[in-house]
Amino acid sequence: MGKQKKTRKYAVMKRMLSLRDQRLKEKDRLKPKKKEKKDPSALKEREVPQHPSCLFFQYNTQLGPPYHILVDTNFINFSIKAKLDLVQSMMDCLYAKCIPCITDCVMAEIEKLGQKYRVALRIAKDPRFERLPCTHKGTYADDCLVQRVTQHKCYIVATVDRDLKRRIRKIPGVPIMYISNHRYNIERMPDDYGAPRF
Repeated sequence: MGKQKKTRKYAVMKRMLSLRDQRLKEKDRLKPKKKEKKDPSALKEREVPQHPSCLFFQYNTQLGPPYHILVDTNFINFSIKAKLDLVQSMMDCLYAKCIPCITDCVMAEIEKLGQKYRVALRIAKDPRFERLPCTHKGTYADDCLVQRVTQHKCYIVATVDRDLKRRIRKIPGVPIMYISNHRYNIERMPDDYGAPRF
């Protein structure tokens, strides 16, 4: 009879004793964790995020002309492709004065894109644009914009990025500006924004 070939087993670990094994000495053995009994009469604490005072249900009372619009990196690039002037097109969309705001992250992202996007960089450095300083680490603009909009609900977010739009839709009272049919459109903007309040 021939010798039977033994198949080699890959990634097999040596069998080890559990730290709670009875064969170990008492001093080397791991002590079982004792469950703390919860007092049923004690008050239960849970953290609930505070409802923003600027919202009247879904209506954002902080939004009004002049509109502050947070601009994303790709929004500038797509505006150049569609041959749209940023400030003028925003005013055509909202029928009011608009102040485009650019964070340090967005500026850093445009600078990283290199020589190919130098027109976008020149547009971003326009004196009509307001620069917003960032205090966090890194230059990932999406997180920065979402965090800023969550804290201060006085902005409209201008973006073409699907993931960012999806994230912002979860935040109540923040409209989204996007590009379609060679013009700017706005999503989730109630009709009476900008109307005179008596």
